[in-house]
Amino acid sequence: FEDLYDVRTVLECAAVKRICDRDAVAPQLHELKRIWLVPEEERIADIGTLSALDERFHEMLVEAAGNGEMARIHHSVSERIRIIRRLDFTKQVRIDATYSEHGKIARAIIQRRSDQAQMMLKAHIEASKNEVRKITLHMLHSARIEAGPDSS
Repeated sequence: FEDLYDVRTVLECAAVKRICDRDAVAPQLHELKRIWLVPEEERIADIGTLSALDERFHEMLVEAAGNGEMARIHHSVSERIRIIRRLDFTKQVRIDATYSEHGKIARAIIQRRSDQAQMMLKAHIEASKNEVRKITLHMLHSARIEAGPDSS
């Protein structure tokens, strides 16, 4: 899964650069702003909805770049890691971080601060990858303990 996260990072950062280099504002940016740049009391609390919106945030970034092939590849990568990405929404601190980080990334893109947006996006994806890795390892360890000593 880590290789897929790396591919995702490359695609999304390339998309951010393309978006920021364009003259026209991509319509997807208005939608990102509407969802992610909201007061705390207006944030969505439902984990399933939020998880889907998180995935959509990243897909919309790539779609906004205007390269259909990049969007197709990114969607394929997202499909393959969806189940483990959702593990990232099991802790409130990660939910809060997602709103905060998405908002900052969206603001930087809207202000055409490409380098800053890419840096924040890389950090955001890396934090998610690290959290998913920890949760996955913990779940595997717990399953091994529950299965007993003969299950090596």
